[in-house]
Amino acid sequence: MSPQSSKKALDGGWGWVIIVACFMAQFLAYGSPQSVGVLYPEWLHAFQEGKGMTAWVGSLVSGVGLIASPVCSACVDNFGARPVTIFSGVMVAGGLMLSAFAPNVQFLIFSYGIVVGLGCGLVYAATLTITCQYFDKRRGLALGIVTTGTSVGGFLYATAQNELIVLFGLEGCLLIIGALALNLMACAGFMRPLNMPGYYLKQKAALARTEEQLFKKPPADDLKTTPGTGEKNLMVKDHLITIDAKDITITTPDNKGGFMAGSTIVKMIKKKRQAYSKYMHSMADFLHDRNFMALCIAIFLFSLGAFPPVLFMEDVAQSEGLINEVRIIPLVSIVAITTGVGKLTLGMLADMRWINSVFLYAFTLLGTGTALLLIPISKSYVGLQVLSAVVGFFSGNWSLTSYITTKIVGLDKLTQAHGILMFFGGFGIMLGPPVVGWFFDWTQSYDLAFYFSGGSVLLGGVTLFLCALPCWDKKKADINRPDIQYTSNCDKVASVA
Repeated sequence: MSPQSSKKALDGGWGWVIIVACFMAQFLAYGSPQSVGVLYPEWLHAFQEGKGMTAWVGSLVSGVGLIASPVCSACVDNFGARPVTIFSGVMVAGGLMLSAFAPNVQFLIFSYGIVVGLGCGLVYAATLTITCQYFDKRRGLALGIVTTGTSVGGFLYATAQNELIVLFGLEGCLLIIGALALNLMACAGFMRPLNMPGYYLKQKAALARTEEQLFKKPPADDLKTTPGTGEKNLMVKDHLITIDAKDITITTPDNKGGFMAGSTIVKMIKKKRQAYSKYMHSMADFLHDRNFMALCIAIFLFSLGAFPPVLFMEDVAQSEGLINEVRIIPLVSIVAITTGVGKLTLGMLADMRWINSVFLYAFTLLGTGTALLLIPISKSYVGLQVLSAVVGFFSGNWSLTSYITTKIVGLDKLTQAHGILMFFGGFGIMLGPPVVGWFFDWTQSYDLAFYFSGGSVLLGGVTLFLCALPCWDKKKADINRPDIQYTSNCDKVASVA
């Protein structure tokens, strides 16, 4: 699309179809991973492994996709949201079906944790990127609706998986859930690109240059036509290329030697290496921004402490003797549905001009940390239900990450910066559940583990709040003002301090 038509398409029109498609994509991809707490006790009983080892399955399925976010974002930039979502549908469905035949936990770590996790990471990057492209003024609301798909999926899949296990067993449950995930490819069909991705633009430019070269200076030896077909257009279609047209050299009798071909390959490698080197340097520049770095640390600490309750909440209730088996509406479902409410509410609050989205995110971390610290104190199932709802509501702050990232770095650098941010989040998610599981294996209690989780989230909230204070920018502006006259070095030092 042209820039004018792209601008007219914002905040409406086909954008609402994009929201529905992205909502369903996250619903289908994240339904089972978000309700993995229902599968966790079944895996403990089936494989008789420790809680720390079994917890790697649930942590990897959410952590691997986020750790690979820089790669996933690069795939979306180059190929577009539609092809990436189609490929991710194959990965998620295949990983779930493969997990039905897992002989041990180590196989589950690969099939469910890594394969499904990478597929979910691709879906997450694709849906958030195309939503941000289609919405500007209502971006917070749009992201809130889209990311609610994971919460609704977790809520419904938790109950559905519980019933499917009773009816068809663990293997049949995973096969049915995997078959449902194939509908991701149908969701991808509605993701019409607003701007053509880099790969197609590169192919189009390369084909145009090649046509120009073939029409202006056609080599006599290479452009041979069969009898009865003298049209050059057919020859152009047969010469579709997959590399940049700048690197194409039409072979003539003077330069058919292997030395020239080798030098061309070396030149191509150097250009690609310079491009990747520039890309890595631009990623490092993001980490020099105070607000962005504070957000990375906050998301890491939040993911480290807030994700374990989703995985262990049912086991906490059973270990404390509060329930004997998973209820019809598990605690995981309560967390999921309140997370969806939180995403919508926080997304709408972020669109209000008088609310600072960074401070809002820091407040959600403080609320989550406080609720986690109260979980060991609660000795009733009703108390766990209330605390699960609180943790779930504040965990809806995932709808704010793309919004805050866009505010800090801009829309043009969103996918790259968001990939870095999700890397920190995925690293925390991957470490959180195994650490909590090891705490339980060591102390035979979840108390110390949840004190650690709550303290980590509180530390992340305090760090982000302090780094986002406006006084830092004010002092920096005062230092850079040329009209300020410093009478002595002491006054200058005092002003900087």
